[in-house]
Amino acid sequence: MKAIIVGGGIGGLTAAVALHQRGWQVEVLERAPEFTEVGAGLAIQPNGLRALDALGLGDGLRAGCPAGPPAGIRRTDGGWLVRNDVGDLRRRFGPWVTVHRAALVDLLRRAVPAQVLRPGTDVRAVRPDGTVVHSGGTSTADLVVGADGVHSVTRRSLWPHLPGPRYVGYTTWRLIAPARAVEGSVETWGRGARFGHVPMPDGRVYCYLMANAPAGSRIGLDELRRRFADWHDPIPALLDSAERETVLQHDTHELPDLPCYVSGKAAVLGDAAHAMTPNLGQGACQAMEDAVTLAKAVDTLGVPEGLAAYDGARRPRTQLIARRSRQAGAPAHWTSALLTTLRDAAVPLVPRKVFERSLTPAYTWTP
Repeated sequence: MKAIIVGGGIGGLTAAVALHQRGWQVEVLERAPEFTEVGAGLAIQPNGLRALDALGLGDGLRAGCPAGPPAGIRRTDGGWLVRNDVGDLRRRFGPWVTVHRAALVDLLRRAVPAQVLRPGTDVRAVRPDGTVVHSGGTSTADLVVGADGVHSVTRRSLWPHLPGPRYVGYTTWRLIAPARAVEGSVETWGRGARFGHVPMPDGRVYCYLMANAPAGSRIGLDELRRRFADWHDPIPALLDSAERETVLQHDTHELPDLPCYVSGKAAVLGDAAHAMTPNLGQGACQAMEDAVTLAKAVDTLGVPEGLAAYDGARRPRTQLIARRSRQAGAPAHWTSALLTTLRDAAVPLVPRKVFERSLTPAYTWTP
């Protein structure tokens, strides 16, 4: 059996590894000239690690890139809005790890034969009969997996009349700051903006920032330093130590719910199927879940029945996670002084268990 995978990011390579390990012939078509990931840090949560366990790749990350669960959410003055019991989270759900995105892509890339990777291949159309039209010609397969991101050619080809991704009203910056001691993985909420920092195993600090802005806005490091200058330590120091070339900015999009993730012999996964806001940090984890679920389903049930089972298992779950992610981040982007004052007063009064219950569906998944 042959599978063509469109897109060589985390989701696509996870699918390639999963199918290759099951004896499938795999071909990965990637538009970029090489297989790498432009990005910064990535916190892999317990469910994502269990997806990697299905491929025999989880234990190495646990040993080499350990990290703690999220410590909580602060106000701009440093006071706690939500403070998690990180020990309890670790006991209940398992470990977290933090890696550079490029390192995870490299780990997955090395788990498949080099000859199956075809960089520099621009996919132009995907058909339900398993045909893929690309810059090198036309290919056919028993299965086509669209893992080509939020602006997926696969999705547009299979469902041309459905709406595309929508801008959610804020843009996101990511960077890695030089080594500095920080208090775990913490997010801070202001008015229409937030800042998160996550320690990496080598001592450096992965930082992400989100702020309300018109789509297409380009805001540089100097403006970010000014905008966050009066937030609590170590936020100003992290930004002051950052180098311009480490800062990446992307508008934040999500995808309206698709009615189905499969069409004929083709399926979409990851951002191509359910691009979501980064508020729960579940984007890459859900893509890896998709990939191992899809590979097992089509290999054990056959392509038609396996794709139906994949859609039935993954669409309800991923669309639930996307909704919760949207809801989780919304209060951070309120701009009303009254609403944010009420938020800062009310959130600390909410029992910790309420927040932990909202995370349980994401963390408890098993292959």
